Amino acid sequence: MNLSRRTFIASAALAPVACGVPLSFERGTPVAQPNPTPAIRAPQVGQEWTYIKKDVFDGKTLGLIRERVASIGSTITIERSTQDGGMLPSEIQGKWGFVLTDPQWPHLLSFNPALPLWPLELTSSWNKQFNTKYSVGGYSDSKLNWQEYMSAHGWEQITVPAGTFLSLRYQNLINYESNDDNKVNCIRKETIWLAPSIGRWVAREASGSYQIQGQIGTEILEGSYQWQLTSYK
Repeated sequence: MNLSRRTFIASAALAPVACGVPLSFERGTPVAQPNPTPAIRAPQVGQEWTYIKKDVFDGKTLGLIRERVASIGSTITIERSTQDGGMLPSEIQGKWGFVLTDPQWPHLLSFNPALPLWPLELTSSWNKQFNTKYSVGGYSDSKLNWQEYMSAHGWEQITVPAGTFLSLRYQNLINYESNDDNKVNCIRKETIWLAPSIGRWVAREASGSYQIQGQIGTEILEGSYQWQLTSYK
């Protein structure tokens, strides 16, 4: 068993503990569990969401990203574009809420089996770990391990540029094998606010870290980013 594989397995045990620590850039106002539990808006062609992306470390705006439901069939395609109309890789879902192709990363990732995008039960106490394989765009023959611990942490009213929304705050702790053999103990943390009324998240935060093979103990931090909803339809 090589070192990167050993590190991957050991890190997975941290999931239930580390995921309870929020990134804490965004703030919402806690509210009671809604009764009845809101249903997530079903997808329709033409639905849109626009997000502003910022670098958390320096506060700089990195751009606006528009997401639009382009087609619904055996899969659901969400096209993405920049403020000036430049096309970005699309998000592909299988059934609604389960991502097959995720463009939110520096490289396009494809999952098999698909990963849920939000908690399977919209309650404050829900949590579950998911194990899947992923490949990087252009390297479909490479199947790498991906473990994701998803946990809900309560309903909140959160205000973003698009307005105030009732949302479920949840967190992901991801431990994955990198396609770069020099990177080990790869971790990504996300805090997400899902608004069922719009069928999408209204705020999201993400940060990551990894170590270099042979230099265990030295953690290298990756970029830390924040997205906020600016408009939707």
